Amino acid sequence: MDTAELRDKARRHLGPHFTRGQRWRAAEMPVFVRGEGCHLFDSEGRRFLDGLSGLFCANLGHSRGDIVSAASKQMDLLPYSTNWGSAHPPAVEAASLIAELAPGDLTTTFFVNSGSEAVESALKLARQYHGSNGQPQRTKIISRNMAYHGTTMGALSVTGIPKIRAPFEPLLEGVRHVPNTLGLTGDCGPAADLDCVRSIERVIAEEGAETIAAIFAEPVQNGRGALVPPEGYWPELRRICDEHGILLVSDEVICSFGRLGSWFGSARYGVTPDLITFAKGSTAGYAPLGGVVVREPVIERLFDQGNRAGFTHGATWGGHPVATAVAAATINAMREESILPNVEQRGPQLRSGLESLQRAHRCVKDVRGTGLFYAVELTADSSTGRELTDEQSTRVLREVLPNAFDRTGVILRGDDRGATMLMVSPPLISDEEVLGELLAGIDGMLSDVEAAVPA
Repeated sequence: MDTAELRDKARRHLGPHFTRGQRWRAAEMPVFVRGEGCHLFDSEGRRFLDGLSGLFCANLGHSRGDIVSAASKQMDLLPYSTNWGSAHPPAVEAASLIAELAPGDLTTTFFVNSGSEAVESALKLARQYHGSNGQPQRTKIISRNMAYHGTTMGALSVTGIPKIRAPFEPLLEGVRHVPNTLGLTGDCGPAADLDCVRSIERVIAEEGAETIAAIFAEPVQNGRGALVPPEGYWPELRRICDEHGILLVSDEVICSFGRLGSWFGSARYGVTPDLITFAKGSTAGYAPLGGVVVREPVIERLFDQGNRAGFTHGATWGGHPVATAVAAATINAMREESILPNVEQRGPQLRSGLESLQRAHRCVKDVRGTGLFYAVELTADSSTGRELTDEQSTRVLREVLPNAFDRTGVILRGDDRGATMLMVSPPLISDEEVLGELLAGIDGMLSDVEAAVPA
Protein backbone atom coordinates (compact mmCIF):
# COMPACT_ATOMS: atom_id res chain seq x y z
CA MET A 1 0.00 0.00 0.00
CA ASP A 2 1.14 3.54 -0.64
CA THR A 3 0.99 6.19 2.05
CA ALA A 4 -2.26 7.74 0.87
CA GLU A 5 -3.99 4.35 0.96
CA LEU A 6 -2.61 3.57 4.42
CA ARG A 7 -3.86 6.90 5.74
CA ASP A 8 -7.26 6.39 4.18
CA LYS A 9 -7.65 2.90 5.68
CA ALA A 10 -6.47 4.13 9.06
CA ARG A 11 -9.08 6.90 9.08
CA ARG A 12 -11.83 4.46 8.11
CA HIS A 13 -10.92 1.50 10.32
CA LEU A 14 -8.37 2.36 13.02
CA GLY A 15 -9.45 4.00 16.27
CA PRO A 16 -6.77 6.52 17.37
CA HIS A 17 -5.79 7.11 20.99
CA PHE A 18 -5.97 10.63 22.49
CA THR A 19 -6.04 12.12 18.99
CA ARG A 20 -8.17 15.03 17.79
CA GLY A 21 -10.10 14.59 14.57
CA GLN A 22 -8.20 17.48 12.97
CA ARG A 23 -4.90 15.68 13.47
CA TRP A 24 -6.26 12.30 12.34
CA ARG A 25 -7.64 13.81 9.14
CA ALA A 26 -4.56 15.89 8.37
CA ALA A 27 -3.03 15.21 4.97
CA GLU A 28 0.43 14.81 6.53
CA MET A 29 -0.63 12.36 9.28
CA PRO A 30 2.52 10.21 9.69
CA VAL A 31 2.65 6.48 9.08
CA PHE A 32 5.75 4.91 10.63
CA VAL A 33 7.01 1.67 9.15
CA ARG A 34 10.45 1.01 10.62
CA GLY A 35 12.70 1.83 13.58
CA GLU A 36 16.45 1.76 13.98
CA GLY A 37 18.26 2.79 17.15
CA CYS A 38 16.89 6.13 18.33
CA HIS A 39 15.14 6.85 15.02
CA LEU A 40 11.89 6.08 13.23
CA PHE A 41 11.26 5.99 9.50
CA ASP A 42 7.94 6.84 7.90
CA SER A 43 6.28 5.35 4.84
CA GLU A 44 7.83 8.06 2.65
CA GLY A 45 11.37 7.27 3.82
CA ARG A 46 11.86 10.24 6.16
CA ARG A 47 13.93 9.72 9.31
CA PHE A 48 12.75 11.12 12.68
CA LEU A 49 14.45 11.19 16.06
CA ASP A 50 12.20 9.45 18.59
CA GLY A 51 12.61 12.14 21.24
CA LEU A 52 9.81 10.84 23.44
CA SER A 53 10.90 7.15 23.36
CA GLY A 54 7.53 6.29 21.85
CA LEU A 55 5.50 7.10 24.95
CA PHE A 56 8.32 7.04 27.54
CA CYS A 57 8.92 3.35 26.82
CA ALA A 58 11.24 2.67 23.83
CA ASN A 59 14.19 3.09 26.19
CA LEU A 60 16.69 0.86 24.40
CA GLY A 61 15.86 2.03 20.90
CA HIS A 62 14.37 0.15 17.98
CA SER A 63 15.25 -3.07 16.11
CA ARG A 64 17.35 -4.74 18.79
CA GLY A 65 18.08 -8.28 17.64
CA ASP A 66 18.72 -9.60 21.17
CA ILE A 67 15.27 -8.67 22.46
CA VAL A 68 13.57 -9.80 19.26
CA SER A 69 15.42 -13.12 19.55
CA ALA A 70 14.28 -13.60 23.17
CA ALA A 71 10.66 -13.09 22.09
CA SER A 72 11.00 -15.39 19.08
CA LYS A 73 12.60 -18.20 21.09
CA GLN A 74 9.88 -18.01 23.71
CA MET A 75 7.15 -18.09 21.04
CA ASP A 76 8.73 -21.26 19.64
CA LEU A 77 9.05 -22.89 23.06
CA LEU A 78 5.90 -21.84 24.93
CA PRO A 79 3.81 -19.07 23.37
CA TYR A 80 1.18 -19.04 26.10
CA SER A 81 0.65 -20.19 29.66
CA THR A 82 -0.97 -18.59 32.69
CA ASN A 83 0.06 -17.79 36.25
CA TRP A 84 -3.28 -19.09 37.50
CA GLY A 85 -2.24 -21.93 39.82
CA SER A 86 0.94 -22.56 37.82
CA ALA A 87 4.13 -20.86 36.76
CA HIS A 88 6.44 -20.74 33.74
CA PRO A 89 10.17 -19.93 33.52
CA PRO A 90 10.11 -16.47 31.87
CA ALA A 91 7.65 -15.05 34.42
CA VAL A 92 9.67 -16.55 37.27
CA GLU A 93 12.90 -15.13 35.84
CA ALA A 94 11.46 -11.66 35.27
CA ALA A 95 9.90 -11.54 38.74
CA SER A 96 13.16 -12.71 40.34
CA LEU A 97 15.18 -10.07 38.50
CA ILE A 98 12.73 -7.36 39.57
CA ALA A 99 12.99 -8.53 43.19
CA GLU A 100 16.78 -8.10 42.99
CA LEU A 101 16.40 -4.54 41.72
CA ALA A 102 13.47 -3.25 43.78
CA PRO A 103 14.13 -1.33 47.00
CA GLY A 104 13.80 -2.86 50.46
CA ASP A 105 11.52 -5.86 50.86
CA LEU A 106 9.51 -5.40 47.66
CA THR A 107 9.97 -9.00 46.54
CA THR A 108 6.80 -10.16 44.75
CA THR A 109 5.58 -9.00 41.34
CA PHE A 110 2.00 -9.38 40.13
CA PHE A 111 2.12 -9.04 36.33
CA VAL A 112 -0.52 -7.34 34.19
CA ASN A 113 -0.46 -5.74 30.74
CA SER A 114 -0.25 -1.96 31.08
CA GLY A 115 0.24 0.95 33.43
CA SER A 116 -3.47 1.53 33.84
CA GLU A 117 -3.98 -2.13 34.74
CA ALA A 118 -1.10 -1.88 37.22
CA VAL A 119 -2.75 1.06 38.99
CA GLU A 120 -6.12 -0.71 38.90
CA SER A 121 -4.50 -3.78 40.45
CA ALA A 122 -2.83 -1.70 43.15
CA LEU A 123 -6.21 -0.19 44.06
CA LYS A 124 -7.77 -3.63 44.42
CA LEU A 125 -4.80 -5.01 46.29
CA ALA A 126 -4.91 -2.12 48.79
CA ARG A 127 -8.60 -2.70 49.47
CA GLN A 128 -8.22 -6.45 49.87
CA TYR A 129 -5.18 -6.03 52.11
CA HIS A 130 -7.03 -3.76 54.52
CA GLY A 131 -10.07 -6.05 54.41
CA SER A 132 -7.90 -9.01 55.35
CA ASN A 133 -6.69 -6.96 58.33
CA GLY A 134 -10.24 -6.48 59.53
CA GLN A 135 -10.48 -2.91 58.19
CA PRO A 136 -12.82 -3.11 55.17
CA GLN A 137 -13.77 0.54 55.68
CA ARG A 138 -10.33 1.58 54.38
CA THR A 139 -11.35 2.27 50.77
CA LYS A 140 -10.44 5.92 50.19
CA ILE A 141 -7.47 7.12 48.15
CA ILE A 142 -5.34 10.27 48.24
CA SER A 143 -3.53 11.40 45.09
CA ARG A 144 -2.27 14.69 43.70
CA ASN A 145 -3.69 17.44 41.54
CA MET A 146 -2.88 17.08 37.82
CA ALA A 147 -1.38 13.60 38.35
CA TYR A 148 -2.03 11.09 35.57
CA HIS A 149 -2.48 7.50 36.74
CA GLY A 150 -4.23 5.83 33.80
CA THR A 151 -7.45 5.47 31.82
CA THR A 152 -9.37 2.50 33.28
CA MET A 153 -12.20 3.65 35.56
CA GLY A 154 -10.38 3.05 38.83
CA ALA A 155 -7.09 4.49 37.59
CA LEU A 156 -8.94 7.44 36.07
CA SER A 157 -10.57 8.07 39.44
CA VAL A 158 -7.11 8.40 40.99
CA THR A 159 -6.01 10.67 38.13
CA GLY A 160 -6.18 14.35 39.07
CA ILE A 161 -6.62 15.97 35.64
CA PRO A 162 -10.14 17.43 35.43
CA LYS A 163 -10.60 17.49 31.66
CA ILE A 164 -9.57 13.83 31.30
CA ARG A 165 -11.94 12.81 34.09
CA ALA A 166 -14.93 14.95 33.08
CA PRO A 167 -16.33 12.89 30.15
CA PHE A 168 -16.58 9.77 32.34
CA GLU A 169 -17.87 11.07 35.65
CA PRO A 170 -19.18 9.96 38.10
CA LEU A 171 -16.05 7.97 38.89
CA LEU A 172 -14.98 5.90 41.90
CA GLU A 173 -16.04 7.55 45.14
CA GLY A 174 -13.68 8.41 47.97
CA VAL A 175 -10.71 9.84 46.05
CA ARG A 176 -9.26 13.11 47.36
CA HIS A 177 -6.73 15.18 45.40
CA VAL A 178 -4.14 17.31 47.18
CA PRO A 179 -1.63 19.93 45.95
CA ASN A 180 1.33 18.65 43.94
CA THR A 181 4.92 19.89 44.24
CA LEU A 182 4.89 22.47 41.41
CA GLY A 183 7.36 25.23 42.20
CA LEU A 184 9.08 23.21 44.92
CA THR A 185 12.38 21.47 44.29
CA GLY A 186 15.69 21.14 46.07
CA ASP A 187 15.97 22.44 49.64
CA CYS A 188 12.67 24.15 50.50
CA GLY A 189 13.07 23.95 54.26
CA PRO A 190 11.51 21.29 56.49
CA ALA A 191 9.32 19.13 54.26
CA ALA A 192 6.77 18.66 57.05
CA ASP A 193 6.03 22.40 56.90
CA LEU A 194 5.25 22.47 53.16
CA ASP A 195 1.60 22.90 52.22
CA CYS A 196 1.82 19.97 49.80
CA VAL A 197 2.58 17.79 52.84
CA ARG A 198 0.31 19.47 55.37
CA SER A 199 -2.62 19.22 52.94
CA ILE A 200 -2.31 15.43 53.02
CA GLU A 201 -2.55 15.43 56.79
CA ARG A 202 -5.55 17.78 56.63
CA VAL A 203 -7.37 15.41 54.27
CA ILE A 204 -6.59 12.45 56.53
CA ALA A 205 -8.02 14.35 59.50
CA GLU A 206 -11.14 15.33 57.54
CA GLU A 207 -11.84 11.85 56.16
CA GLY A 208 -10.61 9.85 59.16
CA ALA A 209 -7.38 7.88 58.95
CA GLU A 210 -9.31 4.67 59.52
CA THR A 211 -11.01 5.13 56.10
CA ILE A 212 -7.87 5.77 53.97
CA ALA A 213 -6.46 2.82 52.03
CA ALA A 214 -3.52 4.34 50.15
CA ILE A 215 -1.66 7.39 48.93
CA PHE A 216 -0.68 7.31 45.25
CA ALA A 217 2.21 9.44 43.96
CA GLU A 218 4.79 9.37 41.17
CA PRO A 219 8.46 9.93 42.12
CA VAL A 220 8.55 12.63 39.42
CA GLN A 221 5.03 13.65 38.44
CA ASN A 222 4.35 13.55 34.72
CA GLY A 223 1.11 15.58 34.67
CA ARG A 224 1.85 19.33 34.91
CA GLY A 225 5.32 18.71 33.55
CA ALA A 226 8.05 16.58 35.18
CA LEU A 227 7.62 17.79 38.77
CA VAL A 228 10.74 16.87 40.76
CA PRO A 229 9.89 16.72 44.49
CA PRO A 230 11.62 18.87 47.11
CA GLU A 231 14.10 17.35 49.54
CA GLY A 232 12.40 15.32 52.26
CA TYR A 233 9.04 15.08 50.51
CA TRP A 234 9.06 11.32 49.95
CA PRO A 235 10.30 10.53 53.49
CA GLU A 236 7.36 12.62 54.74
CA LEU A 237 4.95 10.54 52.64
CA ARG A 238 6.44 7.42 54.21
CA ARG A 239 6.15 8.88 57.72
CA ILE A 240 2.51 9.85 57.23
CA CYS A 241 1.57 6.43 55.88
CA ASP A 242 3.37 4.61 58.70
CA GLU A 243 1.72 6.82 61.31
CA HIS A 244 -1.80 6.18 60.02
CA GLY A 245 -1.59 2.60 58.69
CA ILE A 246 -1.95 3.74 55.06
CA LEU A 247 -0.27 2.00 52.13
CA LEU A 248 2.18 4.11 50.10
CA VAL A 249 1.92 3.40 46.36
CA SER A 250 4.69 4.69 44.11
CA ASP A 251 3.33 4.90 40.57
CA GLU A 252 6.44 4.31 38.48
CA VAL A 253 4.92 3.53 35.11
CA ILE A 254 7.31 6.16 33.70
CA CYS A 255 9.83 6.55 36.54
CA SER A 256 11.11 2.96 36.81
CA PHE A 257 13.59 0.96 34.70
CA GLY A 258 16.11 3.73 34.25
CA ARG A 259 14.20 6.84 33.20
CA LEU A 260 15.46 8.78 36.24
CA GLY A 261 18.85 7.04 36.32
CA SER A 262 17.85 4.35 38.83
CA TRP A 263 15.96 1.08 38.54
CA PHE A 264 13.10 2.49 40.59
CA GLY A 265 12.40 6.18 41.12
CA SER A 266 11.29 5.86 44.74
CA ALA A 267 14.69 4.44 45.67
CA ARG A 268 16.24 7.62 44.27
CA TYR A 269 14.43 9.51 47.02
CA GLY A 270 15.40 7.14 49.81
CA VAL A 271 12.02 5.52 50.43
CA THR A 272 10.63 1.98 50.29
CA PRO A 273 6.95 2.18 49.29
CA ASP A 274 4.49 -0.62 49.99
CA LEU A 275 3.58 -1.06 46.33
CA ILE A 276 5.28 0.00 43.08
CA THR A 277 3.37 0.08 39.81
CA PHE A 278 5.37 -0.20 36.59
CA ALA A 279 4.94 -0.77 32.85
CA LYS A 280 6.53 1.09 29.89
CA GLY A 281 10.29 0.68 30.32
CA SER A 282 10.08 -2.84 31.73
CA THR A 283 10.11 -4.24 28.18
CA ALA A 284 11.63 -1.20 26.42
CA GLY A 285 8.41 -1.08 24.38
CA TYR A 286 8.94 -4.46 22.72
CA ALA A 287 5.91 -6.11 24.34
CA PRO A 288 2.96 -5.01 26.50
CA LEU A 289 3.67 -5.59 30.20
CA GLY A 290 2.92 -3.93 33.50
CA GLY A 291 2.90 -4.98 37.10
CA VAL A 292 2.74 -4.28 40.81
CA VAL A 293 5.73 -5.00 43.02
CA VAL A 294 4.60 -5.73 46.59
CA ARG A 295 6.32 -5.65 49.98
CA GLU A 296 6.60 -8.96 51.82
CA PRO A 297 4.29 -8.10 54.76
CA VAL A 298 1.53 -7.07 52.37
CA ILE A 299 1.69 -10.11 50.12
CA GLU A 300 2.09 -12.47 53.08
CA ARG A 301 -1.09 -11.12 54.63
CA LEU A 302 -3.03 -11.88 51.45
CA PHE A 303 -1.75 -15.44 51.30
CA ASP A 304 -1.61 -16.42 54.98
CA GLN A 305 -3.64 -19.30 56.35
CA GLY A 306 -6.48 -17.07 57.47
CA ASN A 307 -7.02 -15.68 53.99
CA ARG A 308 -6.77 -18.61 51.64
CA ALA A 309 -8.31 -16.78 48.70
CA GLY A 310 -5.01 -15.04 47.94
CA PHE A 311 -5.32 -11.95 45.76
CA THR A 312 -8.67 -12.41 43.99
CA HIS A 313 -7.67 -10.68 40.79
CA GLY A 314 -6.18 -11.81 37.48
CA ALA A 315 -5.92 -11.28 33.73
CA THR A 316 -5.70 -13.66 30.80
CA TRP A 317 -2.49 -12.09 29.54
CA GLY A 318 -0.95 -11.26 32.93
CA GLY A 319 2.64 -12.56 33.05
CA HIS A 320 2.46 -13.67 29.40
CA PRO A 321 5.49 -15.86 28.57
CA VAL A 322 6.61 -13.74 25.62
CA ALA A 323 6.19 -10.44 27.44
CA THR A 324 8.06 -11.63 30.52
CA ALA A 325 10.83 -13.14 28.37
CA VAL A 326 11.18 -9.72 26.78
CA ALA A 327 11.28 -8.09 30.25
CA ALA A 328 14.09 -10.41 31.37
CA ALA A 329 16.02 -9.70 28.15
CA THR A 330 15.52 -5.97 28.66
CA ILE A 331 16.81 -6.01 32.23
CA ASN A 332 19.82 -8.10 31.27
CA ALA A 333 20.63 -5.78 28.36
CA MET A 334 20.37 -2.73 30.61
CA ARG A 335 22.83 -4.30 33.05
CA GLU A 336 25.29 -5.47 30.41
CA GLU A 337 25.31 -2.14 28.57
CA SER A 338 25.52 0.10 31.67
CA ILE A 339 22.35 1.94 30.75
CA LEU A 340 21.84 3.52 34.18
CA PRO A 341 25.33 5.08 34.24
CA ASN A 342 24.63 6.43 30.75
CA VAL A 343 21.49 8.17 32.05
CA GLU A 344 23.49 9.59 34.97
CA GLN A 345 26.01 10.97 32.47
CA ARG A 346 23.59 12.22 29.81
CA GLY A 347 20.95 13.66 32.13
CA PRO A 348 23.02 16.67 33.20
CA GLN A 349 24.01 17.24 29.56
CA LEU A 350 20.35 17.33 28.58
CA ARG A 351 19.52 19.72 31.41
CA SER A 352 22.40 22.01 30.49
CA GLY A 353 21.30 22.09 26.86
CA LEU A 354 17.68 22.81 27.73
CA GLU A 355 18.68 25.58 30.14
CA SER A 356 20.82 27.15 27.38
CA LEU A 357 17.76 27.13 25.13
CA GLN A 358 15.74 28.72 27.94
CA ARG A 359 18.21 31.61 28.04
CA ALA A 360 18.09 31.94 24.25
CA HIS A 361 14.31 31.88 23.78
CA ARG A 362 11.78 34.24 25.33
CA CYS A 363 9.04 31.61 24.93
CA VAL A 364 10.55 29.31 27.59
CA LYS A 365 9.14 29.88 31.07
CA ASP A 366 10.68 26.92 32.88
CA VAL A 367 12.68 23.73 32.44
CA ARG A 368 11.91 20.89 34.88
CA GLY A 369 12.97 17.30 35.25
CA THR A 370 15.78 14.88 36.01
CA GLY A 371 17.48 11.90 34.38
CA LEU A 372 16.23 11.75 30.81
CA PHE A 373 12.74 13.05 31.65
CA TYR A 374 12.06 16.78 31.15
CA ALA A 375 9.33 19.30 30.49
CA VAL A 376 9.82 22.67 28.80
CA GLU A 377 7.03 25.02 29.86
CA LEU A 378 6.14 27.66 27.26
CA THR A 379 5.00 31.25 27.62
CA ALA A 380 4.61 34.30 25.38
CA ASP A 381 7.48 36.32 26.86
CA SER A 382 9.45 35.20 29.90
CA SER A 383 11.12 38.62 30.26
CA THR A 384 7.82 40.38 30.85
CA GLY A 385 5.89 37.49 32.40
CA ARG A 386 3.29 37.59 29.63
CA GLU A 387 1.54 34.24 29.33
CA LEU A 388 0.11 32.64 26.21
CA THR A 389 -3.53 33.41 25.62
CA ASP A 390 -5.89 30.45 25.33
CA GLU A 391 -6.02 31.03 21.56
CA GLN A 392 -2.23 31.15 21.28
CA SER A 393 -1.81 28.02 23.41
CA THR A 394 -4.29 26.12 21.26
CA ARG A 395 -2.52 27.19 18.08
CA VAL A 396 0.90 26.25 19.48
CA LEU A 397 -0.25 22.80 20.57
CA ARG A 398 -2.42 21.90 17.58
CA GLU A 399 -0.59 23.57 14.72
CA VAL A 400 2.83 25.03 15.49
CA LEU A 401 4.38 22.12 17.37
CA PRO A 402 3.06 19.29 15.15
CA ASN A 403 4.34 21.17 12.11
CA ALA A 404 7.65 21.79 13.88
CA PHE A 405 8.04 18.08 14.67
CA ASP A 406 7.65 17.35 10.97
CA ARG A 407 9.96 20.19 9.88
CA THR A 408 12.77 19.41 12.32
CA GLY A 409 12.49 15.63 12.11
CA VAL A 410 12.32 15.36 15.92
CA ILE A 411 9.24 13.81 17.53
CA LEU A 412 8.23 15.12 20.95
CA ARG A 413 4.89 15.72 22.67
CA GLY A 414 2.98 18.92 23.15
CA ASP A 415 1.20 18.84 26.52
CA ASP A 416 -1.69 21.00 27.75
CA ARG A 417 -2.20 19.50 31.21
CA GLY A 418 -2.20 22.66 33.31
CA ALA A 419 0.16 24.64 31.06
CA THR A 420 1.52 24.68 27.52
CA MET A 421 4.49 22.33 27.56
CA LEU A 422 6.89 20.31 25.48
CA MET A 423 7.69 16.88 26.96
CA VAL A 424 11.19 15.50 26.36
CA SER A 425 12.09 11.86 27.03
CA PRO A 426 14.79 10.47 24.70
CA PRO A 427 15.87 6.80 24.67
CA LEU A 428 18.15 5.80 27.53
CA ILE A 429 20.83 4.74 25.02
CA SER A 430 21.15 8.33 23.76
CA ASP A 431 24.72 9.51 23.22
CA GLU A 432 26.16 12.98 22.70
CA GLU A 433 25.26 12.96 19.01
CA VAL A 434 21.62 12.03 19.68
CA LEU A 435 21.30 14.71 22.37
CA GLY A 436 22.79 17.25 19.96
CA GLU A 437 20.20 16.32 17.33
CA LEU A 438 17.45 16.50 19.95
CA LEU A 439 18.48 19.93 21.25
CA ALA A 440 18.86 21.30 17.72
CA GLY A 441 15.33 20.14 16.98
CA ILE A 442 13.95 21.76 20.14
CA ASP A 443 15.79 24.98 19.26
CA GLY A 444 13.96 25.00 15.93
CA MET A 445 10.62 24.26 17.59
CA LEU A 446 11.04 27.17 20.00
CA SER A 447 11.90 29.46 17.10
CA ASP A 448 8.68 28.37 15.38
CA VAL A 449 6.70 29.12 18.56
CA GLU A 450 8.21 32.61 18.76
CA ALA A 451 7.45 33.25 15.11
CA ALA A 452 3.81 32.37 15.77
CA VAL A 453 3.50 34.33 19.03
CA PRO A 454 4.45 38.03 18.75
CA ALA A 455 6.73 39.49 21.42
